[in-house]
Amino acid sequence: MVLTDTAIRNAKPSDKPRKMFDERGLFLLVQPSGGKLWRLKYYYLGKEKKLSIGRYPDVSLKVARERRDEARTLLANGADPASVKAEIANERREAASNTFSSIAEEYISKIEKEGREAVTIKKTRWLLSLLEPDLGNRPITEITPAELLTTLQKVESKGNLETARRMRSLSGRIFRHAVATSRGNTDPSALLRGALVAPTVTHHSAILDPVKVGELLRAIDGFSGQPLTHIALRLTPHVFVRPGELRRAEWSEFDLKRAIWTISADKMKMRDPHVVPLSKQALELLGAAHVLSAGQRYVFSSLYPGNRPMSENTINAALRRLGYSGREMTAHGFRAMASTLLNESGKWSPDAIERALAHKDANAVRGTYHRGSHWDERVEMAQWWSDYLDRLKVGGDVVSFRSKSGRALST
Repeated sequence: MVLTDTAIRNAKPSDKPRKMFDERGLFLLVQPSGGKLWRLKYYYLGKEKKLSIGRYPDVSLKVARERRDEARTLLANGADPASVKAEIANERREAASNTFSSIAEEYISKIEKEGREAVTIKKTRWLLSLLEPDLGNRPITEITPAELLTTLQKVESKGNLETARRMRSLSGRIFRHAVATSRGNTDPSALLRGALVAPTVTHHSAILDPVKVGELLRAIDGFSGQPLTHIALRLTPHVFVRPGELRRAEWSEFDLKRAIWTISADKMKMRDPHVVPLSKQALELLGAAHVLSAGQRYVFSSLYPGNRPMSENTINAALRRLGYSGREMTAHGFRAMASTLLNESGKWSPDAIERALAHKDANAVRGTYHRGSHWDERVEMAQWWSDYLDRLKVGGDVVSFRSKSGRALST
């Protein structure tokens, strides 16, 4: 006799569990506590087995029969319904544990072990904090491009275009880490290229007029702050590396006898090692720094506690003390200064200047060919540039040749 909803509702518990049978192996187990549990009895490979289908009334008689039929279909196809159910449950548990936040933490741990700087880790965690409210608890395999875009557009709508762009980039690295470690299937961020409003490129403020460059150099000479800060400020225009590369310079990277500074790939923006030829002036300044920090790891060590590099804001703060606002000059602006004046001098090949700036060639084949080129020219250019800065500092005459922009240049 088949079960009815009325019979199930009216079923009373007894001292022992009792079974109320339906059809094709389906039965209701009525517990002494009053609970009513659906079960399916079936045979697989000659052995009797039971499958839990759910609890009544959460699972109605109609739904219980549908689940029984699904299980019997699996049997007909040679599968064990209990094993299939266990596999599905396991996949769901794995998906729940492999959330966006858990994969992100694993990715951050990875880049920490790779030696990324503390400031990079800090910025990465800040970007992650903007992604986590919407995505943090979501299984990473279930996040769609549309869902990610909605999260990014919340930040974009506030006018933070560059932040939204960086969030997309970080999410892409996290998704790709999930794919690489067999916890993800795809990178939804890759489908969002062009979906966000492109931020306006802002250039770092820089002084480009030779006469004003001379004024800046004289002001730097008169800086009255910490001695190591003063040396770093004086050295910056001579080597024109990125501010982070200078402040994290280590004594082990320098070969002062050969007058070269080798910066490892992990410290470079483009992740390629970079070798800097050192002029006589740069060597003299490094010699002065050696007196102060020879026992430290970093050339420009933080005073507190002394085993870390100076703060990323030190050079900019020194420029502000000298009276130069952020709209006039920045630490990064020394690179623009060198690039502009070296190019406008007409004395050096653009390729040598780009290599000196550690810019990556957009043409991959050409970039590979030029990787080791122009060294001799760069050595000569480094000394010319330092001599040129010295002439500007003492008020060197501005002579006849002019740049394409009409700016007069001193020789």
